[in-house]
Amino acid sequence: MLQDKRVLLIVGGGIAAYKALDLIRRLRERGARVRAIMTRAGTEFVTPLSVASLTGEKAYTDLFSLTDEAEMGHIRLSREADLVLVAPATADLMASMAHGIARDLATTALLATDKPVMIAPSMNVQMWLHPATQRNLRILEGDGILRVGPGSGDLACGESGDGRLAEVMDIVAAVETFFSARSKAGDQPLAGRRALVTAGPTHEAIDPVRYIANRSSGKQGYAIAQALAALGAETTLVSGPTVLPDPDRVFTVRVESAREMLAACEAALPADVAVCVAAVADWRMADDTRQKIKKNSGAPPALKLVENPDILAGLSARANDRPRLVVGFAAETQNVVAYAQAKRAKKHCDWIVANDVSPATGIMGGDDNTVHLVTADTVEDWPPASKSAVAERLARRIADHLGEPTV
Repeated sequence: MLQDKRVLLIVGGGIAAYKALDLIRRLRERGARVRAIMTRAGTEFVTPLSVASLTGEKAYTDLFSLTDEAEMGHIRLSREADLVLVAPATADLMASMAHGIARDLATTALLATDKPVMIAPSMNVQMWLHPATQRNLRILEGDGILRVGPGSGDLACGESGDGRLAEVMDIVAAVETFFSARSKAGDQPLAGRRALVTAGPTHEAIDPVRYIANRSSGKQGYAIAQALAALGAETTLVSGPTVLPDPDRVFTVRVESAREMLAACEAALPADVAVCVAAVADWRMADDTRQKIKKNSGAPPALKLVENPDILAGLSARANDRPRLVVGFAAETQNVVAYAQAKRAKKHCDWIVANDVSPATGIMGGDDNTVHLVTADTVEDWPPASKSAVAERLARRIADHLGEPTV
């Protein structure tokens, strides 16, 4: 499975760095080609000569080495790999990755890479459990970073608990699983399919400076668009106002209002699947107000509202170009599953993904979700997961439902 696969191993600091030597040996035994970048702290525990002896190539350490940059620049190092593996991934390395800090060769290569990245965390138990580390972990997982470990047990510092570097063979197994998943049918079960995804809020103008909106961040919809594209679908994302960058390999259309979103969705048809994640405002102003509404003796203005178009119901009801699978989202604060079942029946869509966004969950706008997939006959309760993990699972579920494209 690893024959001729190119792995860029980044060796962080910490006593667990010594296991990188065995990791290199095991990867090469399976046919992988391994290059290594070492942090300065990593070289305090393992010598570059030892790493170079096992990889069969120079161990790279210095961002500002003119010789290294002439022979093998950090861009080439980061791009000529099939997988970037960070082992051990220290708390400091994870923080730099999460916040885009590039201060040495390792962190610069991580920021410059366009390849999948897998981390194997290793640190003291309290460092692992610290809110900052857990927050950084959520950011990394939201960015699609893969993870193996950490394990639990006795630590080098004398304490015990989570934070041990995963066993070498567990890391090797995770690398093999990654490449195995990519090789199955080219990992493109949605090749030849067209997907439409809506995401984010809509902004409905009250006047030129005020609008009606909601707290949607767009993160879940963007993750779903990315996951569908990763499985080969030709994906159009219609996004309301967000601060998120356009997903890779996705055609993104940015809109403001519900009416603009509806028009963009109709323009994207036909599609095999439509996933309506956007939190579309239910109402808009009945009349366009071209001037700012001024306060008048402290009395609030009377806002006359009308109902916005129902995009999910509209796509579900189309006669000639209805997507084969229409999936809606239901963010509820109570009776989550029951309300989702009622919404599925009312909108005539095929599936509803329901999630609890009551204040106690802290989910709205966050990086994690606990969802229930509601179909005509079943309710699947999915475990808590990052929004990227939810997106990947839903994309696989969609691929299984649609089956092979008809030619």
